[in-house]
Amino acid sequence: MSTNPLRHALSRMGGRDPHEKHRTATPLELFFDLTFVIAFGVAGSQFAHAVAEAHFWPGLLAFAFAMFATIWAWINFTWFASAYDTDDWVFRVVTMVQMVGVLILAMGIEPLFHSIIEGKHVDNVAMVLGYIIMRVALIFQWLRAARQDPARRETCLRYAKYVAVVQVGWVGVLLIDASVATTFLMAAPLFILEMAAPYFAERNIRTPWHAHHIAERYGLLAIIALGECLIGAIETLRAIVALHGWTLDAALVGLSGTGLAFALWWIYFILPSGPALHVQRHRSWIFGYGHLPLFAAIAATGAGLHVAAYFIDDEAHIPAAAAVASIAIPVILFKVSLSTLYGIMLGLERSHLWGTTSVVLGLAASIAMAAAGASVPVCMLEMMVVLGLSILFDERQGHKGRAAALRRLEAATG
Repeated sequence: MSTNPLRHALSRMGGRDPHEKHRTATPLELFFDLTFVIAFGVAGSQFAHAVAEAHFWPGLLAFAFAMFATIWAWINFTWFASAYDTDDWVFRVVTMVQMVGVLILAMGIEPLFHSIIEGKHVDNVAMVLGYIIMRVALIFQWLRAARQDPARRETCLRYAKYVAVVQVGWVGVLLIDASVATTFLMAAPLFILEMAAPYFAERNIRTPWHAHHIAERYGLLAIIALGECLIGAIETLRAIVALHGWTLDAALVGLSGTGLAFALWWIYFILPSGPALHVQRHRSWIFGYGHLPLFAAIAATGAGLHVAAYFIDDEAHIPAAAAVASIAIPVILFKVSLSTLYGIMLGLERSHLWGTTSVVLGLAASIAMAAAGASVPVCMLEMMVVLGLSILFDERQGHKGRAAALRRLEAATG
């Protein structure tokens, strides 16, 4: 880092101190995250349209493709920046190039959805092009780190090499106009190689990422994804008010929609990510990869709230149970994914396991209620109550188990 915060002259990319005091997200990182607001918003909106039109499986396939590309690019930048952020002008410019890549990727999400739903071919040109731009910019960053950090030169070069090799594969996907099945058959091994690269790159010497900084960065992206839930809640409320004015249903939707977003925020931050990751740096891959379904589930919950708005507006071609399921299933995925990550980072607790089981059963009950004739607003309220009760239980009992687990981990690691 430059010693003069008022000037962004070139600085040596020698690696940050992983135990640096008061390490927080930089303005550039926050600016970088804003581009993902657009990507999440477009993906969630397109997924909601697909579900409302009863194109669930093609929509899910397109949503999964878009979410992986978006979240994976964010994850790679975040861990690199945690280890090597210099905040000099070169780092800033290259990061902005990556931001341009995110924006191009976001522009390609809608054509991707339409082409997959039509089923003839996959229009992934803009998406893959944006992804490649992000990754090539990251290759440049790794090569710069390799040159200026001799102690970790081999690690940085491996990163650059592995990322470059996979990008050759993505160029092939970009150039070949193939069917949906062929495109995903080509993409599947590339997804696997992308996820394997960090493991093999850091098998000897690891990069100096900062545990509390990483935890903060992941928390910030979770908040960005939760913004889609709030937008979905407002859209659902708007649909009711536009049709019927301010009624009891409108009040229920307003309360439960925002309540669901608030509950997901509360539940996410139950896990003490910073302290747990700090004493278990060997769990970094699990922590990083474990957030892929978490972030996707949050974005899908926002899409589900949009689906509820379409249903209330009589613009959806699905039954009430499907509209409720479009909210409940992503929340179930969120809770199960977070509980799994919790168990890996802190150890399994019987009370936490029972709490998760109760939430899953309670959310599944909302789908059964809709199938039995309950209104969508009432089912949404039931989901909010279930999550609220789980939070109440955790505030009364769960914190004791977390505190004990952290003490055990700290004692075990000295």
